[in-house]
Amino acid sequence: MKIIMLGAPGAGKGTQAKLIAEKYSLPHISTGDIFRANIKNQTELGMEAKKYMDEGKLVPDELTVKILLDRVANEDCKNGYVLDGFPRTIPQAEVLTKALGEMNDAIDFAIDVDVPDENIVNRMSGRRACVTCGATYHIVHVPPKKENICDKCGSELILRDDDKPETVLNRLKVYHEQTQPLIDYYTAKGVLRTVDGTKDMNDVFAEIVAILG
Repeated sequence: MKIIMLGAPGAGKGTQAKLIAEKYSLPHISTGDIFRANIKNQTELGMEAKKYMDEGKLVPDELTVKILLDRVANEDCKNGYVLDGFPRTIPQAEVLTKALGEMNDAIDFAIDVDVPDENIVNRMSGRRACVTCGATYHIVHVPPKKENICDKCGSELILRDDDKPETVLNRLKVYHEQTQPLIDYYTAKGVLRTVDGTKDMNDVFAEIVAILG
């Protein structure tokens, strides 16, 4: 079972990807993680990607897909995998479809965790992170015992720049321009399934399990 997770930043797709991976014993593959692993292990592909990253450039789609295919060729992916954070654009999706097609393979499900923009802004602007140990909280859903103080280490909690409403709105704008078209792309392929991401995390997961069977 090969699954792609779609959804805006803050929609909770990463959380759902981890839950799916755990329940179905599939590897949860995030492109960020595989880039870091390839660079750390100084693989040929990793060193090639590092050249672009060091220059502040985006890694080309073909190279990203090569690194991804190298990862999914591992033994732990023989029953499938959950892709989180890739593809982000139509060209990436096309390169992936073509590469999988050459291996007589294809994506089985593209799961879109759908959450309205205003919910995402409220959700993310309520996040707080510990400046020392990195623990995360939410002022409504997972508040610290003492306001703005980390339960674990007693340090101050902050609203990260990434989670400020104006930054979130900007990230959502980029998402709608680049990634939203993927919804149409995978709908046309007949593999898109949409779940209501405004529900409780466990209810969203139950909806996904009903789809995957």
